[in-house]
Amino acid sequence: MENVKPKVCHYEDVPARDFGAEAPGVSIRWVIGEADGAPTYALRMIEVAPGCRTPDHSHPFEHENYVVAGRGQVRLGQDWHEIGAGSIVFVPGGLRHCYRNTGSDVLKFLCGIPVSAAKP
Repeated sequence: MENVKPKVCHYEDVPARDFGAEAPGVSIRWVIGEADGAPTYALRMIEVAPGCRTPDHSHPFEHENYVVAGRGQVRLGQDWHEIGAGSIVFVPGGLRHCYRNTGSDVLKFLCGIPVSAAKP
C-alpha cells in the first residue's frame, strides 16, 4: 500500500453525478473509493432533492447509511421508516429498499458499500 495516499477534502469538492433517468433529482458523490486506493470500502454521499426518491431496488451486498441532513423515509422490505439527520440505516444484502425525501430540504446521507460492488 505504499503508493496509496491519504485524502482530505470537503465532500462538495468531489463532483456530484446525476443518478440518471430512473431517479431524477438524485445525485451521488463518490467521496472515497477504489480510485483513491481504498481496498475494502467505498463511501458515497447521496443527495435527494425534495419530493424525489432513489430507485426501489436490491443487490447482493450490504450497505451502511448515516443521514447527514434533511428528512425522509426509507423502505426496507415492505416497511417504511422515518429518517432524519443523525439516523443510521443498515441495509442487509438482498433486501429491497428505497429512500424518499419527504422534507423541504435536500436529504443527504452517507452510504458505505464494499469496493467490490462499487462502479462509479
